[in-house]
Amino acid sequence: MTYQKKHDHPNSKINRRKLTPAEAFLWKQLSGKKRCGRKFRRQHSIDHYIVDFYCASKKLVIELDGEVHMNATAEAYDAKRTKHIENQCLTVIRFENKMVFENLPSVLKEIKDNFK
Repeated sequence: MTYQKKHDHPNSKINRRKLTPAEAFLWKQLSGKKRCGRKFRRQHSIDHYIVDFYCASKKLVIELDGEVHMNATAEAYDAKRTKHIENQCLTVIRFENKMVFENLPSVLKEIKDNFK
C-alpha cells in the first residue's frame, strides 16, 4: 500500500486546488481538527487512487459523490475502487454532495461514529 507525500499522485496537488463546492464545504469542517478532533488530509493518494479525505489515525476514507457518480459505469468503478481501498484495512464511507449541504450535522456524526 502506498500513501501520499514523497510519491504524491500527479493529480493530487491539482485536485487540492480545485475542490468541488461540497468538498470545500466539508473541508472547512474537517480542517485543523475543527469538528471531528482528528487530522484529515484532502485529495490523498492511496496506491493509484486519490480519495477525497483521509484520516490516517483512524484509517478512515471519506468520499463525496456528485451527479457524475450516478451512472452504472461510475458505480462499478467506485465499487472496485472501494474494495481495493478496503483491502488495505481502511474504512470507506460515502456521502452524496447534497447531504453535505443539507444535513451536515448528520454527516459529521457518521464520520465520528466510524472512528475505530
